[in-house]
Amino acid sequence: MNKRERKGFTLILVIVTMVLVAAEILVLTAGSNAVLFQSNRAYLQAVEQNLTASALAWAKENAPDNLDKTVALDIMGMNLRRSSLSVTIGQFTNEEPQVQIDTLCGRGRQTQKRSGKYKIMP
Repeated sequence: MNKRERKGFTLILVIVTMVLVAAEILVLTAGSNAVLFQSNRAYLQAVEQNLTASALAWAKENAPDNLDKTVALDIMGMNLRRSSLSVTIGQFTNEEPQVQIDTLCGRGRQTQKRSGKYKIMP
């Protein structure tokens, strides 16, 4: 085997190895993007649950004073960017107050907006 053929073989081997490494990196980054998306979604769901729990606690304490008003609660102390929380307390037919809670929270490219109605138990 002459030296020229051997250098060509080594070059082809290096190129094939680089292609295989590039393919592996592509597969790993696609998987990491999926994990990042799922972790952001889990974070947003946890934030939404915390905001809803905070709004229910606030509504239970302040229901008589804020009937048929929409109140935007201050959530700056929770250190949440791109988030908002509003509460509307209403009196309905069976005389039990109900509260409508609107939450909005975002992280990265994802935004989660929820609206729900809950009964306030005395």
